Amino acid sequence: MAVSNVTLPSLYEYYTSGGIKTGLSANQSYFTLNNRNVTLYSGAMHYFRVPRQYWRDRLRKMRAAGLNTVETYIPWNLHEPNDNFYDFGTGGTDMEEFLNVRQFLTIAQEEDLFAIIRPGPYICSEWEFGGFPSWLLRQKDIKLRTSDPTYMKFVTRYFNILLSLLTIFQFTHGGPIIAFQVENEYGSTEQPGKFTPDKLYLKQLRQIMLNNGIVELLVTSDSPTLHGTAGTIPEYFLQTANFATDPESEFDKLKQLQMGKPTMAMEFWTGWFDHWSENHHTRDNNDFYDILNRILKYPASVNMYMFHGGTNWGFLNGANLNNDAVDNSGYQPDTTSYDYDAPLSENGDYTTKYHIVKQLLEEYNQVKTRVPPVPRTKPSRRYPPVPITGQLLLDEIIEMVPVRYQSRVPLPMELLPSGQSYGYIIYRKVNVTIPANGTLLISGHVHDTVTVLVDGFLLNKPLKKSRDLNHFGYWRVKDSTITLSTQNLTGATLTLMVENWGRNNFGHLEQFNQFKGLWQGVFLEGEELLNWDIVPLEFRKKWSKDLVGWHRPYKGWAPGPALYRAILPIEVPEDTFIDMEKWVKGIVIVNGFVLGRFARIGPQQTLYLPGPFLKKGNNTILVFDHFARGHEVSFSERAKYKTRAKFTTW
Repeated sequence: MAVSNVTLPSLYEYYTSGGIKTGLSANQSYFTLNNRNVTLYSGAMHYFRVPRQYWRDRLRKMRAAGLNTVETYIPWNLHEPNDNFYDFGTGGTDMEEFLNVRQFLTIAQEEDLFAIIRPGPYICSEWEFGGFPSWLLRQKDIKLRTSDPTYMKFVTRYFNILLSLLTIFQFTHGGPIIAFQVENEYGSTEQPGKFTPDKLYLKQLRQIMLNNGIVELLVTSDSPTLHGTAGTIPEYFLQTANFATDPESEFDKLKQLQMGKPTMAMEFWTGWFDHWSENHHTRDNNDFYDILNRILKYPASVNMYMFHGGTNWGFLNGANLNNDAVDNSGYQPDTTSYDYDAPLSENGDYTTKYHIVKQLLEEYNQVKTRVPPVPRTKPSRRYPPVPITGQLLLDEIIEMVPVRYQSRVPLPMELLPSGQSYGYIIYRKVNVTIPANGTLLISGHVHDTVTVLVDGFLLNKPLKKSRDLNHFGYWRVKDSTITLSTQNLTGATLTLMVENWGRNNFGHLEQFNQFKGLWQGVFLEGEELLNWDIVPLEFRKKWSKDLVGWHRPYKGWAPGPALYRAILPIEVPEDTFIDMEKWVKGIVIVNGFVLGRFARIGPQQTLYLPGPFLKKGNNTILVFDHFARGHEVSFSERAKYKTRAKFTTW
């Protein structure tokens, strides 16, 4: 068997021998590529969720499983983080190392994989704001995901730059890209009596692609049984299906909607993602085997979403609104881990699902090409715990933020003069007179958490149980109140620290107006508080690395937001997990890079720390906890979750 594999052609040798004459064709009931029959066996892997140093390893593991294609989204908010400022791997942003999509595509081709590109502009993906840059919200009355001229002006400018970079990677030009998706699950925006998906918008996106030299197959994806053709235009696009179960119903509906065309699952959900405070989601392996087997038997092409989930680094997790409201009352933020219970785990390990995929593809794939041997995995390491040796209190942190604003009324972070996308925003008012038992009221639903301090003393209850989300400080409570003092205070300093825990990434269009911070009104004993100092607290790499004034943690210090510093000495950097079970709520920063969020309420209890993020010598780990001081930073060789549950879907 090993000898015959060596004599087989590579994927590209098989499909390009004799020259490239045509790309992926859907002009018949099956796919052809360069006039040869092809079934797409694809897996989703997002380059922006995986360290650049591991792209080749993960892609080779995909090819070794028998896949012939990798699918990836492209996040607008990372590639144009500020209005008309771009980063495709050399822009100098904190995410720069993840953003060289051209290098990713080059490696994919070198590893003998084709590519499906889903450039959005909306991607969902459980990613912050569905991939939209938050600065779009500075445009008054902008209507995202429509043919609104203001919105389309920015889409056109961005796509003209993005697509110009991708054109040369098309299959018919000798590259790996065989298809582009237009928009994403657009049929799900339909609201009878309120909104009909904007077909002019889809036509405009298509025309931008054509204008930029895109010649490969254009596709859309939705649930055919739920949305029909609401999110597509049959004469322009091949429609594909998204689902977890019952593939026959979805494919049969696809055949009704587009007779004589190939059937494909653009998203067969291999597992599911977690929201904070939920149980950890897994998908039964036998169920996974059954559905994938039925997809291949149908027969249909498939993209497994996800094949390798990766990580929502920093502040980049998305969120859902689990009702039709637009007031944040149904808010559900996603965890930092995007493991997804996928065939390849968050840190690239093989799971039972991986071996199921390999077995089934060997059975069903009629086109035999050379595949590499399954690569070895490197086990993660459990480093010894390191003590906390330095501390900065919130007041000390605020004093080192170089930018601050004065405003009569509180502003959301997006509408600050310089704009703010992620992190925290501080609202501070000095010389406040607070009567005994004085009550503070924050109008509406908080976006998303608020921590209140008076003269540096924390008033909130720590977030230790999921039920604590039903109390003051969190989005579930409307017009929430808290008592500021049991005695009369004069000249007091009132500090409100608000966290953006991730903008909504899915739902009806009005739910995408996700401003973060306070703007709906703050009242003390019924009187509106005006004239605020506003401080954006973004924890950008350069700022975090330059922090000074560290002191020994105060033994008698009262709970409250603070940064804690620990030093991890390393001889050989290796993958590990930071164990946050003994901390409460906040973020972890490693060598200046915001690794992700933690919360005792779970389910996620560890943060994946890839070896490439570490260096030989001393590594600085900062923990920003909203509530309490930990005594050390601990590590684990594996991911930990608080609870486990069976697979569920939306």
